[in-house]
Amino acid sequence: MEKTLTSRTIYQGKILEMRVDEVSLPSGRTSTREFIRHPGAVSVLPFLVLSRDNFREHRVILVRQFRYPVEETLLEIPAGRLESGENPEETARREMIEEIGYRVGELRHISTFYTTPGYTNEVMHLFFAYHLEKTEAQPEQDEVLEVETLTLGEALDQVEKGEIKDGKTIAALVLAAVREKGSEK
Repeated sequence: MEKTLTSRTIYQGKILEMRVDEVSLPSGRTSTREFIRHPGAVSVLPFLVLSRDNFREHRVILVRQFRYPVEETLLEIPAGRLESGENPEETARREMIEEIGYRVGELRHISTFYTTPGYTNEVMHLFFAYHLEKTEAQPEQDEVLEVETLTLGEALDQVEKGEIKDGKTIAALVLAAVREKGSEK
């Protein structure tokens, strides 16, 4: 286990903090660790329609948006940062209204995972959302989102072809398929 010897913030932004720490290694040597501190986030796979006959026919809602760091427009599940004082379920419900314009009747926590633990402590809380009620979307001023509805099968096909590249979206879609396959037994 590494022990922190010194720690300093080199940048404090609106959504993250960059830190440089000096650590003591188990060998007794020291090293430097650069990382991003993040408040955490949620992601939601919204099910608009569930097919009783074929899980690949379940309809899911995704958003297409330009992501500046990778300079690409990506197809993703709705997601957002935890606000101060908010728990993950509150954030998930808020993001569903903001990004796609749906209120959630049932929200199920599916997983909690680290997004990229090599350089950030960001933790992602993944939910599945059911029994949706249409309302008006309320995107943030700097968000440009295009809402798309696909079947789960179409979305999984896009994952296999490498057309869906977002990690949280891939994880959510694959977990949906795995859970559905498990319920068939």
